Amino acid sequence: MAKPFIDSNVVLYLFSSNTVKADHAESILQSGGLISVQVLNEVASVCLRKIKMTWEEVDAVLETLRSTCEVLPVTLASHEKAVGLAKRFQISLYDANIVATAILCGADTLFSENMQNGMSMESVTVVNPF
Repeated sequence: MAKPFIDSNVVLYLFSSNTVKADHAESILQSGGLISVQVLNEVASVCLRKIKMTWEEVDAVLETLRSTCEVLPVTLASHEKAVGLAKRFQISLYDANIVATAILCGADTLFSENMQNGMSMESVTVVNPF
């Protein structure tokens, strides 16, 4: 079974006041999975701007993600794929970048709360884990 690709919104539930969702997000991440540099960037941005973490705290979060998940690069191929997906499925370019990397790495499941549960885009199906 292929590892699931994990969207940034799932990661960010680690910091939620909803303990059920926070615990479930922790369980998902402890099981391992795939993320992209795009996910790392989005998590860092939200942690700094919205959660108001210090850079030291953000560094610790990013290190944890890098050590528990396989991190995939954003490439020209993933960018080109993302542009096509954004046009075809009418999703944001940010979401399309996540989906594109999931497709290109061979994931069949994308854990995300940001897109429609059950939506299939090529070989990837969006699953809302909450």
